[in-house]
Amino acid sequence: MTAKSRPLPTAALRATAATLATAGVLALLAHGSARAADAPAADTPDQVIVPQVERRDVSKPKYPSNDFEFGLFGGSYSSQNFGTSFNWGARAGYDITEDFFVEATYGRTKVSDKAFRQILPGGIFTAEQQKLKYYDLSVGWNFLPGEIFIGKNWAKASTMYAIGGIGNTSFDSQRMQTWNFGLGAKLFLADWVALRADVRDHIFTLDLLGKRSTTQNPELSLGFAFFF
Repeated sequence: MTAKSRPLPTAALRATAATLATAGVLALLAHGSARAADAPAADTPDQVIVPQVERRDVSKPKYPSNDFEFGLFGGSYSSQNFGTSFNWGARAGYDITEDFFVEATYGRTKVSDKAFRQILPGGIFTAEQQKLKYYDLSVGWNFLPGEIFIGKNWAKASTMYAIGGIGNTSFDSQRMQTWNFGLGAKLFLADWVALRADVRDHIFTLDLLGKRSTTQNPELSLGFAFFF
């Protein structure tokens, strides 16, 4: 006797259908998410923000420029053929830029023909000593600005410069065109005063005993410079 197959219960069929439907929905959702991830993002324009700034008129403070310089100096002037004597003088300058400046100098010293009087009766000059005066206009270049340190807690601004120019030297009724070249250094004690040292060579042609010759006349000086 053949056994008859029994039909599935209705509840089981419903559960199976619900399971299949849920799986299909999940598959569709996963496929849609993958396509959305692969699609390029839409370009969104950057937002432009215009600042609203209230403008004000500001008065700039005025500071002294200290471009002008005045100084006094003293030292030694060694005149070729006529000995070495104390010299003194004054300088006035103007800073064109931080690197370059112009300067006018006036100085005085004395020269002596004592050595010539030992071999020439009456010497060369009308008197044994004569006043020598010189002035020049020069251009300088600050080639080494910096600081000088003394100890651990004390430092002052300084600069070294090269300078040269043209002027005039006169003594014993002779006037000679003079070129000057040299080096110098400044140590700024404050923003209005500096200690200054200079080495110069004054070069001019001198008519001596009927013969013209070019002479070298070095000068070493120390002084103070004031700025305003």
